[in-house]
Amino acid sequence: MALLTILTDDNPRLRLKSQKVVKFDKALRELARNMFESMDAANGIGLAAPQVGVLQRLIVIAIPQDLDYEGSEPFQVALVNPEIIKCAGEQVSEEGCLSIPGWYGEVKRYETVTVRGQDLYGKPVKIKAEGLNAVCLQHEIDHLDGILFTDKVTDPSTLHKVQAAAARSEEVHAKEMARVR
Repeated sequence: MALLTILTDDNPRLRLKSQKVVKFDKALRELARNMFESMDAANGIGLAAPQVGVLQRLIVIAIPQDLDYEGSEPFQVALVNPEIIKCAGEQVSEEGCLSIPGWYGEVKRYETVTVRGQDLYGKPVKIKAEGLNAVCLQHEIDHLDGILFTDKVTDPSTLHKVQAAAARSEEVHAKEMARVR
């Protein structure tokens, strides 16, 4: 496995729409494994293929059991060609992004979503998620369409940067700040 470079918001590739995956092969599964490893190394909980420079409709999410986020449940998935087919409710939570390091802001999302896609072998998958799991799915699917969380910030005054020199890591900060309002 290899660590992949995570693109930052100044890279125009992040604004491009990703292509549907049609080939479910060893290379796709290797990409997903490398994305999980890269996401974990960067202390993230979600990553989309465009964030590593691959314009394919693939996302990975890994929410650990010990994450202190209201209503979160452990969740791990690699999802190909995901699309939201049903949504309900509303939640506002503070989001960050591995492609916009250090920045956080409040974003309004659906409280629950049903997402249809495929696994890494092309088998159909349907996921119903709520809370943080729903937020992550929506956030990563947005990446596949060239949308960043900063495009959806509810109020620009909520957008703030956490200084790298802070005594605690961004991961700890994100865990503390990630409270559904």
